[in-house]
Amino acid sequence: MSATPSNVYGIGVIAIIIGASMGTVYYTSFYLPESLAKPQVDEAILNPTKSTIIEMIMGSSSPEQQDNYMPKLLKIQLGVDNHVVWINKDATPHTVSPDNESLTDSYSGIFGSPGVVKPNESYEFTFTEPLTFSYHCSPHPWMVGTIDVGKSRF
Repeated sequence: MSATPSNVYGIGVIAIIIGASMGTVYYTSFYLPESLAKPQVDEAILNPTKSTIIEMIMGSSSPEQQDNYMPKLLKIQLGVDNHVVWINKDATPHTVSPDNESLTDSYSGIFGSPGVVKPNESYEFTFTEPLTFSYHCSPHPWMVGTIDVGKSRF
């Protein structure tokens, strides 16, 4: 008895369904959880002894204002003061935007305020890896700052 074209077609469809099911099981059971897993980070780095405050001071929206993010240059250390809080003390909304659009911390995720930081509101980020980078305010590009995250002593 020879296979008819409809039988061959049916077997092919079944093979595709089985293959797709196996791929889905692999993806959801092994690949996806591993790719979304956060790295192990020391508890002292996740909960530093203090937070660091950066203020967007009054008048920062003016290009003539020389100071805006205060402090402009910040050196912090993992496990000591690596939790940074930007507080908008200005009357104008601002952003905290990395100069490198793809700045990502492997534990905390993508760096940068998710929108504008309105007056008297804040944006927080916990750095878990040593790096040095610059950032700015998107609507006010003269507002710039730099952060140097140093390794911890432990």
